[in-house]
Amino acid sequence: MEGSIARQRMNKILTHIVLIIMSFIMLVPFAWMILTALKTNQESISVNPFYILPHNGWHWENFATVWKSYNFLILYKNTLLMIFWRVVCACLTATMAGYAFGRLKFPGKSFLFSLVLIQMMVPAQIFIIPQYLMVSNMGMLNSMFGLVFPGLVTAFGTYLLKTGYEGLPKDLEEAAMIDGCNIGQRFTRIMMPLTRSSMVSLGIFTAVFAFKDLMWPMIVCTNATTTTLSAGLAKMQGQYGSEYPTMMAAATLAVLPMVIIYVIFQKQFVEGIATSGGKL
Repeated sequence: MEGSIARQRMNKILTHIVLIIMSFIMLVPFAWMILTALKTNQESISVNPFYILPHNGWHWENFATVWKSYNFLILYKNTLLMIFWRVVCACLTATMAGYAFGRLKFPGKSFLFSLVLIQMMVPAQIFIIPQYLMVSNMGMLNSMFGLVFPGLVTAFGTYLLKTGYEGLPKDLEEAAMIDGCNIGQRFTRIMMPLTRSSMVSLGIFTAVFAFKDLMWPMIVCTNATTTTLSAGLAKMQGQYGSEYPTMMAAATLAVLPMVIIYVIFQKQFVEGIATSGGKL
């Protein structure tokens, strides 16, 4: 008995040690990015493996240089607004489509859902030209609507919410029907609140994918006042060339919004990922 308890304790200790080591390994790129942002260019390109900390002082002026060159307040605003509207649109359209595919019966249901699955299998880059032509013909280039347009509907969200609705017991909906609830009341008052975890998961994935989206903002928003952090950072790389401290300072400023969002909604992030069984 004592030997079994000792083995369990040792396995627990070894598990924690491995997890701590892996955590440090994952944090190394972020630490290297921040430390590089505080170095001179000569220090940043040094091949000395022990040249980790700045030797000639902490050069905070790298952040000031980037901040003056690009208006990060506008980039922050555009990025956060794009994330907000994409999350709202994705959750709204996906929960309605997921309820229809998961709980209702209508002609062509299987065929239409197969189209949703096909869209998930096809690379997203295929839709860029048609989406650009649609936004251009509507005169919405260099606008917030143009940034949000690809996220108005989501095949992944429809599939995720359909799975969530199918997992709910039928007795709840049948009881609501007996009480006289119509389809809209059953959806808004009974079924939709029970899929909160699936919607949180969808919101998390949508927010992360929107934050990382690079190609679409660079194509649809060529104006510096309407672009996002990812596109702005890509343009900075070409502007500063091999000025690695300045580039790392820009990268540090670019990741701040997502870090703050994660700190605020840490509990929802963990619950959403655990519920969906997915990974970012």
